[in-house]
Amino acid sequence: MRQILVIHGGNAFDKYEDYISYLKGKELSLEKLGFRGWSRSLDERLGNAYQVLTPQMPNGQNARYAEWRIWFDKLINLVEDGVVLVGHSLGAIFLSKYLSENVCPKKVAATFLVAAPYNTENQHPLVDFNITTDLSRFAEQGGKVFLYHSKDDQVVPYSNMLSYSDVLPNAILRTFEDRQHFNQAEFPELVEDIRNISL
Repeated sequence: MRQILVIHGGNAFDKYEDYISYLKGKELSLEKLGFRGWSRSLDERLGNAYQVLTPQMPNGQNARYAEWRIWFDKLINLVEDGVVLVGHSLGAIFLSKYLSENVCPKKVAATFLVAAPYNTENQHPLVDFNITTDLSRFAEQGGKVFLYHSKDDQVVPYSNMLSYSDVLPNAILRTFEDRQHFNQAEFPELVEDIRNISL
């Protein structure tokens, strides 16, 4: 059985006051509270040959890399060699940073980065999630790398995928025109690519 470990997105704020302001301005609705996105439906779409794990990372509304790293160190030791990693938004830059700065204790078959920020401090500040090393270690231990981005993403500009493709020339690029930040119920292209990773 192939394991799929999905790391969700989140927010990171430089100042606590900015976080409080975000909470006060955030609109909630019953529709959004009941939304079941693509990451939670992967298990249904992939079938019994896969075990999809979608852990909650610590404090996703005001995330800190050190906290996520501690949690991920525990998670990665629970899975088997041949795991497939999927990161969305902040989860994607987390995987990039983690795999570029640490030795992964498990063999990774593939890494899927969906709407991944690729930042400089000025372009897309993400507190301590900023990538500060080259991605050569990630390229070595991330398995087959896929990059998904939509040209109309208003959260993470499409240029971020181009930055990744410059430093990860062997990555497979999947460009979309109208998926915005991939906050959708279904993601058939991702399902198909995961199925095509040999077991």
